[in-house]
Amino acid sequence: MNFFKIDFVFTKTGNIKYISHLDLMRLFTRAMRRAEIPLKLTEGFSPHPKFSIKKALKLGVESSHEEATAGVNRLIRPEDFISSLQKQLPDGIAIKDARLS
Repeated sequence: MNFFKIDFVFTKTGNIKYISHLDLMRLFTRAMRRAEIPLKLTEGFSPHPKFSIKKALKLGVESSHEEATAGVNRLIRPEDFISSLQKQLPDGIAIKDARLS
């Protein structure tokens, strides 16, 4: 089955800078599920969402430009992705841009 990739840019500022990379990954996957974004799952015995953050930030470091990629089952407009996901994210994380790749 084909899937689509959405590349997006986000900020990590304020108190959110104190969460670890693994917790940030969990935060995004849970927010995407709550936003009803159709995440693509890996195949195999223990499926997990196809989602990755390009670089892991050290704990306590803020950033205004972090890149991530999410795999989705069906085509979703980048504007819809941003608006639905942003509603589910805490203060300190802002989606700046998204595009299909």
